[in-house]
Amino acid sequence: MKHLFGILLVLMAFTTMSQNKATISGYVKDGDSGEGMISATVLVKELTQGVSTNEYGFYSLTLEPGTYTIEWSFVGFNTVSETIDLKSSITRSVELSFSDQMLNEVVITGEREDEALTSVEMSVEKLDMAQVKKIPQLLGEADIIRSIQLLPGVTTVGEGATGFNVRGGNIDQNLILLDESPVFSSSHLFGFFSVFNADAIKDAKLYKGGIPAKFGGRLSSVLDIRQKDGNMKQLEVTGGVGLLFSRLTIEAPIIKDKVSFIVSGRRSYFDLFFPLAPNETIKDSKLFFYDLNGKINWNINEKNRLYLSAYNGNDVFDLNGLFNTRWGNQTASLRWNHLFSDKLFSNFTAVFSDYKYNLGADNNGFAFDWQASIRNYSGKADFTYFLNPKNKIEFGWHNTYYQFAPGAAEANFEVNDQVDTFRFAVDEIPAFETALYLSNEQKIGTRLTLAYGLRWSGFAQIGPGTVYEYPNDQPVDPDNPTKAVSPSDSTVYGSGDIVRSFQGPEPRFSANFQIDEVSSVKASYNRMRQYIHLISNTTAATPVDIYMPSGRYIQPALADQVGLGYFRNFFNNSYESSVEVYYKKFQNLVDYKDEAELLLNNTLETELFTGNGQAYGLEVQLKKKRGDLTGWVSYTLSRVEREVAQINGGDPYPANWDKTHDISLVLSYDITKRFNVSTNFAYMTGRPITYPDGRFQWGGITAPLYTNRNGARTPAYHRLDISGYWNLRDPETHKLGLDLAFGAYNLYARKNPYSIYFQSSDANPDVTQAYQLSIYATVIPYVTLNFKFK
Repeated sequence: MKHLFGILLVLMAFTTMSQNKATISGYVKDGDSGEGMISATVLVKELTQGVSTNEYGFYSLTLEPGTYTIEWSFVGFNTVSETIDLKSSITRSVELSFSDQMLNEVVITGEREDEALTSVEMSVEKLDMAQVKKIPQLLGEADIIRSIQLLPGVTTVGEGATGFNVRGGNIDQNLILLDESPVFSSSHLFGFFSVFNADAIKDAKLYKGGIPAKFGGRLSSVLDIRQKDGNMKQLEVTGGVGLLFSRLTIEAPIIKDKVSFIVSGRRSYFDLFFPLAPNETIKDSKLFFYDLNGKINWNINEKNRLYLSAYNGNDVFDLNGLFNTRWGNQTASLRWNHLFSDKLFSNFTAVFSDYKYNLGADNNGFAFDWQASIRNYSGKADFTYFLNPKNKIEFGWHNTYYQFAPGAAEANFEVNDQVDTFRFAVDEIPAFETALYLSNEQKIGTRLTLAYGLRWSGFAQIGPGTVYEYPNDQPVDPDNPTKAVSPSDSTVYGSGDIVRSFQGPEPRFSANFQIDEVSSVKASYNRMRQYIHLISNTTAATPVDIYMPSGRYIQPALADQVGLGYFRNFFNNSYESSVEVYYKKFQNLVDYKDEAELLLNNTLETELFTGNGQAYGLEVQLKKKRGDLTGWVSYTLSRVEREVAQINGGDPYPANWDKTHDISLVLSYDITKRFNVSTNFAYMTGRPITYPDGRFQWGGITAPLYTNRNGARTPAYHRLDISGYWNLRDPETHKLGLDLAFGAYNLYARKNPYSIYFQSSDANPDVTQAYQLSIYATVIPYVTLNFKFK
């Protein structure tokens, strides 16, 4: 904390030096709901300078005393303009109303029209919820995670895979935040649906590169999702009823313009149709997910605001007791916004996040239950100092306490009316992470903008716990890596003892040089450190994967990324184009032995390898933002390689999610103001896979032999989706608004391969046959009735 006090003293000195100036500050809000507007523009016309509002809708401008024309604007809303005689510091908050003219034209983002050119941010994608809801999706459910997979540089292993991959990173290398709480699993039903209910979401922003210093802890990306605050003006009820799930959202003021709330829920009901099945096992099975979002927003006064957010989501699958699994996220965050002055904005946050997952069985005298979890508690203090229109300083301090529970199992066997119980648990592991950061966004002249900063992070695995010792301090034999190494001794650590600690700098830099009014060049560099690791040797994450901290034998992972891009707008900012190239170098990545035993293993380090990697690529995008026809087309050319001394003889090999070519086309056309049609097309190179090089016999069983990790590829993936959106009753002119969403996923019934496996039959054991697994092998139609009441 002494570092923060030091920064505050410096800023107080700056304030004293600028006492002959005046500051105008306040909030920009949506006039319909009273919510703060993120990235709204506040412009001083005489100076052609301005600022954007922060994540809470706050802005601050410090100017020489004088008379100015101030404009508050947000694309799709009417601009508010006011002439102000600024003699001393004042507060001015405004509410913007929808523009009937612009509302039907702009659907891609709500930012300023030339934001892609003028912003110093690079490799950043912003998602507008209205656009997300029009993108054709599986069963018509608006899906943030599936939508970002249509953006350049973002891929997935395949249909039905959880998570997403960004510029060569694994799924655990994405920091996913929901109102600043980390979310460890972003998917429902093994990757079929996102855990984020679009009706409850206000804003989503994906950082692929040039990541600001305030973010850390993951190597590849940050997905920052903000929930709605709740309507401060009036009651609003929205929802939808689909073939296999429904949703409902209620938001309203508790005290008008003072306190509001929002509650949102979803539930699938696939299992309601199971009793109709002729198979007795299916008839008594369960398969569903649900999630609940809640938030209270209290505007105490102009200097203080409180936000209390919570999320609870779970998936349940029970195959009539033969097999069952359950997993889910629970998060909560309490945020206090406080204005120390009209130039110093602060946000203090307390965070809780818990991800639990288990599997089991209960059938014919045998019962089994396995469970694991990762839980963390965080405290954060973030400050923004609006020094002047040319400098915005951010600094803060983050602390996180982790509790890793890698696995505990209990099995009950009933033999001759006697029940035997077996219990085993891997030791729980506590850990602590801390970080300090300082950054500045600086405008130099009228064309050059820089963003530079430093984040210093530290991590410690702490006791209580037992750490095993190995000969030569090597849990893996370098001469025979497949050989099992047994511990030679162990060390017991008491509560709070430091097992191993790490620390290091994470510099960040971005630059934007605006060539002219329609084009700019950007560059960025960032170093990221990651101290927690997903331990999984499957192609895609499953509910039984475990998280482990860096420690005695697992080093923190590092990634250095550089990027360069050219951006150009056309036709009065109606079209945006961009070309970006990037290179990313990974260090200390975790990989695995063949047939590694990862579950319930107290000596897990004997199954792990450490290696390096690299990813590089080209991303091209053309986006149309205005008019009846909107959307984008993107192309990504990329390569993702890993290099581990014990795998493939030390030669580089492609990562599981390496996709050389990735093409996405997203189009939305407003035929009339009440009827819209949309389509997506996606094409990706097949993912790497390991084919057998031969076969061997053991114990009379013939099995394939694998030696070349990811040396082959599955066939290419491609898919076409279509959808229609029909506004039956306009909510702006009727108390109850209705619209119908319908469409088809995988229109031409492409049997895209998720995986290919090999096995021999009992009838012909000398012949090994290849089999293809496809998740969606047919067209999937859908229809959903949506409603809105206010």
